[in-house]
Amino acid sequence: MTELVFRDDAYARECDAVVVSTALGRIVLDRSVFYPTGGGQPGDTGALVQAGGTVIDVLGTVKGEDDTIVHLVDEAAKLPAVGTHVTARIDWDRRHRVMRFHTALHLLCAVVAAPVTGGRMSEDKAHLDFDIDMDQLVAEDIESRLNALVAADTAVECGAISDAELDANPGLVKTMSVQPPRGQGSVRTIEIPGVDLQPCGGTHVRQTAEIGALKVVKIRSEGKRNRRVTIAFAE
Repeated sequence: MTELVFRDDAYARECDAVVVSTALGRIVLDRSVFYPTGGGQPGDTGALVQAGGTVIDVLGTVKGEDDTIVHLVDEAAKLPAVGTHVTARIDWDRRHRVMRFHTALHLLCAVVAAPVTGGRMSEDKAHLDFDIDMDQLVAEDIESRLNALVAADTAVECGAISDAELDANPGLVKTMSVQPPRGQGSVRTIEIPGVDLQPCGGTHVRQTAEIGALKVVKIRSEGKRNRRVTIAFAE
């Protein structure tokens, strides 16, 4: 099992770690600040720095077996020996943009009152797909309401509920295509008080104002019922 440093501190940019296993293009550490691809959030990129200064670029991060995190590296890279001490360091600028977008999508869930059928974010844009009629989606209205929630500068709080509590409140699960993991006794939640509460294992900013101004760049049909709302930073 990899200790998930990002779970307790989304603002941690690096951590000390030990290599526990390697394979072609893959490195597993005992602990990591790297978020693995999941829940629509891309895996972190960055670097593993060895004591002698040798740097191995991390091209992406995914979930492995037995609750591990796999750091993907160039297959031509020389892999460190098991037991090697490294500093795991993420590309913070990229991560922070993704964190801002992930939190923004929680606001978008609150603004568009409809079931969410899917979603994804990157460092330059993000989208959610809704099961809703197109004529109910007005870009200017969505954008205005999003920016009002951003400007309110509401705290973003991490919490947890039990599996039983989640089962008793199925409406907390906003995304129809992805179910939160059960079986660990509790499920992590993200709450923006008075705005949104749902299970989520991703990384988020501490306050909504940190997201920055947003714009709706596109609303389009993605099938019979799915309507995709794409947002970006208004920079």
